[in-house]
Amino acid sequence: MDAMASSLLDLAPVVPVVVLDDAADAVPLARALVAGGLPAIEVTLRTPVALEAIRAIADGVPGAVVGAGTVITPEQVTECVAAGARFLVSPGWTDVLLEAMRASGLPFLPGVSTTSEVVALLERGVREMKFFPAQAAGGTAYLKSLAGPLPQARFCPTGGIGPGNAPEYLALPNVGCVGGTWMLPADAIAARDWGRIEALARAAAGLSAGATCR
Repeated sequence: MDAMASSLLDLAPVVPVVVLDDAADAVPLARALVAGGLPAIEVTLRTPVALEAIRAIADGVPGAVVGAGTVITPEQVTECVAAGARFLVSPGWTDVLLEAMRASGLPFLPGVSTTSEVVALLERGVREMKFFPAQAAGGTAYLKSLAGPLPQARFCPTGGIGPGNAPEYLALPNVGCVGGTWMLPADAIAARDWGRIEALARAAAGLSAGATCR
């Protein structure tokens, strides 16, 4: 992937998970995140403007590596590729969805929350996954338990992660990055306070194992 690390999980310690209601906010928001050191941006397909937002970021923010989240159908895979997404993230997976994501040629992170799902993906040649919903599914203790028997699997935990517990996740050997929304407070987006979002992104980008971000 041009301008990308060898692995999506190694681009930055944190992947912002973006939910947008107004596509006009996409470019300035992405510019703030990139300026703050978070180039990998996951725009979730939870709102009607998501594809438009992905297209705007792909066209208007050269430093961004924009991807699509909440991808759950092969049709969405096709739409996201057409919009310019550079990676795909799903909350879970089926063989049909997995094949569509693989056929897209883009990096992808299928979602898992159980050991059997992890083993099934490893069996299919997939080693990088989203662990979701991270806190509800067992958090760092669960991931620690997976590291012993399944060291070849690497994760981007998402769900219930913030500046207080992100370093605990990032300290694990099988975690490459975490996904979160804490650098995207709703009031800052509503006020279009891109400076505040850039500052929060910069603090998140500086997170490392054992450190805290305030």
